[in-house]
Amino acid sequence: MKPFLTTLFICFIKILFAQENEIYANGVFHFEDNKTQKIFTDHTRVRQSPDVNSQILDSLKTNQQIVILKKKENILKLGERIANWYKISYQKDNQNYEGFIWGGNLAVGFRSKNGYDFLFGLTKTVSRKNPEYDGSFPQNYASVKLLKDNRLVDEVSFETGLGESLSFGTFNVESNHRLKNVELTLKATVSGEACGIASYDQYVLVKGEKLVALPQLTTVGDADVYYHTEEFIFPNDKGGIPNAFIYKMEEVEEDEKEREKFKRSSKTYLWNGNSFKAK
Repeated sequence: MKPFLTTLFICFIKILFAQENEIYANGVFHFEDNKTQKIFTDHTRVRQSPDVNSQILDSLKTNQQIVILKKKENILKLGERIANWYKISYQKDNQNYEGFIWGGNLAVGFRSKNGYDFLFGLTKTVSRKNPEYDGSFPQNYASVKLLKDNRLVDEVSFETGLGESLSFGTFNVESNHRLKNVELTLKATVSGEACGIASYDQYVLVKGEKLVALPQLTTVGDADVYYHTEEFIFPNDKGGIPNAFIYKMEEVEEDEKEREKFKRSSKTYLWNGNSFKAK
């Protein structure tokens, strides 16, 4: 695990110095004009202009549908969440309104299934102690929300790495993977676009009106020098076993003599219909 953490930290420092005089919006918060989006952060403020000091016109709740009218060049950074401001339109009490909101308050992805709405978004940045070096680093957190009739039913939170891992984001609804009492499996992903930048996969099981977050999976590669990948094998996958999911890790590192060193491990988690535990 130490080579993996070391690679991440070195790439983070390189990118930090390269961008120290510039600020770029995280790619996960890029939203296209004339597209429908949803509010992720409850009580999101709608302002008269794209600025935190501008007059507040309204406050929108989680799951409120809005339409992106125009991305503005104004950028706001809160922790490691960096996003443009957007001009939006929306309906409320059968009336049409317009204003400006910060993109970091929008859902990175949203889906609807079986009468429920599911939202994926970034929530905060927390300073975490670095296990390899003195000092700390900014750890991002995200969450998946389950709503019914615009009422928050359940929510699970999880880590999403550093700011450079927020270049892309996806959110999908998968099958139940033949796990007992599981209706759906949600998969939230964030990833970077440079060497040594980690991608994070977060699986969330939907059991009735309850969300169950599985252990997070990480993938990172650095050209032909280093590669680390993690995955789950579910019951409906080749090699899967009933009411269990198997964690598999493979790591390849090239030494100073260009020899490849392999490391593999696996762990089986048993699912009893309500929760999981390591076998």
